[in-house]
Amino acid sequence: MIPPPNRLAARQNGARAVLGSQRRRPHRAGRIIRTPPAHSDPLRAGDGSRSGGSAKMRPPERSRPLKCLCCLISLSLSLAAPCRADDLAEKGKAIFKKNQHAVVTVEIVLKSKFSMPGMGGQANESRQDVTGTVLDATGLTVLSLSATDPGQLLQNMMSGASDEDAKFKMETELADAKILLDDGAEVPAEVVLRDKDLDLAFIRPKSKLAAPIAALDLTKSGKAEILEQVIALNRLGRAAGRAYSASVERISAIIQRPRLFYVPSASMTTTTLGAPAFTLDGKTLGIFVMRSMKGKSGGAMSMFSLQPDNLTAIIVPAEDVLKAARQVPAVAEEKEKK
Repeated sequence: MIPPPNRLAARQNGARAVLGSQRRRPHRAGRIIRTPPAHSDPLRAGDGSRSGGSAKMRPPERSRPLKCLCCLISLSLSLAAPCRADDLAEKGKAIFKKNQHAVVTVEIVLKSKFSMPGMGGQANESRQDVTGTVLDATGLTVLSLSATDPGQLLQNMMSGASDEDAKFKMETELADAKILLDDGAEVPAEVVLRDKDLDLAFIRPKSKLAAPIAALDLTKSGKAEILEQVIALNRLGRAAGRAYSASVERISAIIQRPRLFYVPSASMTTTTLGAPAFTLDGKTLGIFVMRSMKGKSGGAMSMFSLQPDNLTAIIVPAEDVLKAARQVPAVAEEKEKK
């Protein structure tokens, strides 16, 4: 039903009056303050009393799940590195706890004679600590030959120098060796086998031990790939109380010929020659030794490297160490030779 014209006009006038009242605020200090028109979209309408009459844009509700996803991704990336580091530390601790007592300090006495042109010959005697790895409960221990007999190593280093320096000669003799046990006992030992190709020296107690000692099982050996991390166990020097120590090494190269061996990175750690290396799953990788060869003319030291090109630390695989250890004569055979 259509309303009469007079009623329709009244309604239109009333609507205009209401609209006009909404656009005006009460008089304050002689000024007319206009109220912003209400927005038809409630999502875009702002609070005029807080923003001074300006409208604020509210983000759509559908963007909140995306923000939560981004936060989770950022959190996972920030926690990834610490988790990997913690995992490496836990594996290293397990290896350290299981095998630390198989790593011993061997105190040796070296007698050396060396001669150089224009200086004549000189003799010297020195006492030093080296790291050894026990291979069986009777006390058979493997060392780096370069640590017990550095004469050949030094001659190889000097062979690529000048003609005068190439005439340098040095002879060393292992005068005494003692295996230092955890209880403070010093066990006299002797060299029973030398392997110059592998840079290994094997020593054994001169008399039977009162009780078996902890040893490393070389039959449970493992392999490593390029850039993988390995755990090395070591014994520190006298200044550090000959404490057990562990360090993380990384394989920087793998040499296949003439025989397999691993080259660790040249980063500075506490690892010394004679220390054992383990893969992260706890298997024995090998023993740290020194590989050297006679240098060519022109100097053994490279122009762009601080390390001689004919000298590098390597890890001899556990399988090769085990084969060499099996060549050690039995105790009865050793007594018959004497």
